[in-house]
Amino acid sequence: MKTLPVEPAWRLSPQADEQRWLVTDLWSQEAVGIVGGEPKCCKSFMALDLAVAVASGRPCLRRFEVPHPGRVMLYAAEDALHVVRARLEGICAAVGCRLEELDVQVITAPSLRLDLPADRERLEHTVVELAPRLLILDPFVRLHRVDENASGEVAPLLAFLRELQRRHHLSVLVVHHAKKSAGHARAGQALRGSSEFHAWGDSNLYLRRSGNDLTLTVEHRAAPSLPGMALELVQRDHALALQVRQPIAEPSPPPSSVDERITAALMNANRALPIAELRALCRVRNATLHERLAALTEAGKLLRGTEGYRLAAT
Repeated sequence: MKTLPVEPAWRLSPQADEQRWLVTDLWSQEAVGIVGGEPKCCKSFMALDLAVAVASGRPCLRRFEVPHPGRVMLYAAEDALHVVRARLEGICAAVGCRLEELDVQVITAPSLRLDLPADRERLEHTVVELAPRLLILDPFVRLHRVDENASGEVAPLLAFLRELQRRHHLSVLVVHHAKKSAGHARAGQALRGSSEFHAWGDSNLYLRRSGNDLTLTVEHRAAPSLPGMALELVQRDHALALQVRQPIAEPSPPPSSVDERITAALMNANRALPIAELRALCRVRNATLHERLAALTEAGKLLRGTEGYRLAAT
């Protein structure tokens, strides 16, 4: 009988290997993980955005770089094939590439069951033949007929996908549903079914919707996680794709308006005012307030004392 490999403790590496990314900051290289969320949270759009990014080398969500592009293999169990094509074409249009230029291989089998040995064997043979860098399975609930709440039934299916990742050096992404009305739970704990799902992932992406606001939370096993970010599903012509929502910057009021606010505040107070009180009354950014106070003082319109600023006598 073969023995297990061992290594003297003193020969173990003194530091972790450098973090390698499939998609920088979003998905580790050769990682397994979950894209999770409640229904209508754009989970499939997120998975397809990753597919286009990895296959094309274009940044995912127009922000996150792909160091080493490669082939993607996709099984979309819930969507008709023409819907998958339309979504991929929309994302390609958004990123500036053409679908026919991408190496995205779509599994067209009517069903794929990870709980059936024959289907697991067919999937592995296909992985061996195509050697994808990323395998996407969407969604997990359509890939089996086991009890998702039973750890003993779910764990073997996830273990198979882990073995697939390790044997063939690819990333495996599984789309999975979150529990309904789990908005107050931690993202990973909100996943439907056994806690095995949360424990399994090396890189996990969680999508949540509150009204019209869509938020992405990123979690890694071996790398710092990103702060949550707001996403939006944007349509331009026929292109429909997710992107990171940019905060709307409030325009700074013109200097004349700020000067008028400062003057009015001091006139109404009829006393010297400290900067903190002036800022609250004038409702401007701290840097803008300091700039205009300095300019007005230099022009002789304000006097600065120990108690703050007051109007100069006219």
